[in-house]
Amino acid sequence: MDIVQIVSIGLVAAILAITLRQQRPEMALIISIAAGLVIFFMIAGKLSVAIQALNEIMRKAQLNNIYFTTVLKIIGIAYITEFGSQICKDAGEGSIASKIELAGKVLIMILALPIVLAVFDLISSVMQ
Repeated sequence: MDIVQIVSIGLVAAILAITLRQQRPEMALIISIAAGLVIFFMIAGKLSVAIQALNEIMRKAQLNNIYFTTVLKIIGIAYITEFGSQICKDAGEGSIASKIELAGKVLIMILALPIVLAVFDLISSVMQ
């Protein structure tokens, strides 16, 4: 079970980080970042399965591939933003974490604009 391994890595890293935080705060941060990266790469392979399934659904529904690509980019930005923000929070840099989250939200909004405009065009064409 992958989740048992992921939780185990997380718990061991958390215990090590808590133990080291008093004497060596820089090592605690490195352990936290390393554990986060290990967990991220463990689940990265699973994402390809989900992407393939979504791609198949899009193909069967005969939807424009540009929307699928945009949605995947938005999901990627959301995950990367959350990951970076949490690392900054772990390092005690809540202010930087907030800026990362703001940047992620702005980038998501910019990427989502073409989809929102397409929905508005569809609604307006149906209303006429």
